[in-house]
Amino acid sequence: MLSRLVLYFSIYNPPLAIHPSPIMSATLQDQFGRRIDYVRLSVTDRCDLRCSYCMPEGFKGFEEPEHWLDFDEIERLIGAFARLGVSRIRLTGGEPLLRRDISDLARRIAALPGVDDLSLSTNATQLDKHAQALKAAGVTRLNVSLDSLQQARVEKINGRDVLAKVMAGLAAAQDAGFAPIKLNMVALAGSNDDEIDEMVAFCMQRGFVLRLIESMPMGATGQNAEYLDLQPVKERLRRQFDLVETTLPGAGPARYLGTADGRFNVGFITPISQHFCETCNRVRIAVDGTAYMCLGQDEKFEFRPLLRGGCSDVELEAAIVHAINLKPERHEFREAPHKILRFMSMTGG
Repeated sequence: MLSRLVLYFSIYNPPLAIHPSPIMSATLQDQFGRRIDYVRLSVTDRCDLRCSYCMPEGFKGFEEPEHWLDFDEIERLIGAFARLGVSRIRLTGGEPLLRRDISDLARRIAALPGVDDLSLSTNATQLDKHAQALKAAGVTRLNVSLDSLQQARVEKINGRDVLAKVMAGLAAAQDAGFAPIKLNMVALAGSNDDEIDEMVAFCMQRGFVLRLIESMPMGATGQNAEYLDLQPVKERLRRQFDLVETTLPGAGPARYLGTADGRFNVGFITPISQHFCETCNRVRIAVDGTAYMCLGQDEKFEFRPLLRGGCSDVELEAAIVHAINLKPERHEFREAPHKILRFMSMTGG
């Protein structure tokens, strides 16, 4: 078994020293002492939008469908991560609702022993057709991208006139019982930063959690995005709306402010102005089974050759332990903003 595993690693992945007992406990920990308990799983690299900070118009570099992990492979891989202590899974893309039978996949993942939290990130253009089925399948939380409340700006930033579809998707999600829904707004200087207060008011009225996100220099689109430092915005909103520091379950990297009565919360995801690398607890798996250890670095591990090469569960778990130890200490978005050539959609958002 060990000789076969060494062969897999030497052909498809970085060099590895294999030891006879790689699985010590049901806890994954990287070389910097960070516990890894969260996997963001991309189920497609296709998307029906072309957001200015993510996927460019005319993009043709999609993964061939035969290279996508199928549902059996996904279930097996996530099951192995769960046995090693990963309890939180988020389905991403691309736009995950474009993957055929996505609710069936969600049901299979939610049923895996050890998976306590299954969430999904979406642009909501297809959500009105899927919300009820996703809820029934065991998806517990939704994050929805919404960069503007103005139709013309949505079309400019996201590449399509979809505001009405997004609003219909949000209404369907609330009707299905998803609460609270988090709205993700990428704050862009000169494009939508003058709408932040309006978005705060919208979320207060509708019961949404708002999350403001700094653009990241991933690929030409991200590197050309109008970066906005969110630290001054955070302090302004704190004073203007009398907000206090707070925390939310499953908050991830966001740092939150909220009203004293707990009825409204706004999070700030600030990979550039105040990174959160020291507490990073996640890896991302692309649609082809490649695990990326960090959005802002190139360390990766390919699981597809193992899964299609007949590896045992022990070999698969050993590979996961090895992959986690490739995770770098931090990204270099500020120091090397042109380093990452792949677009966000290629990694999995």
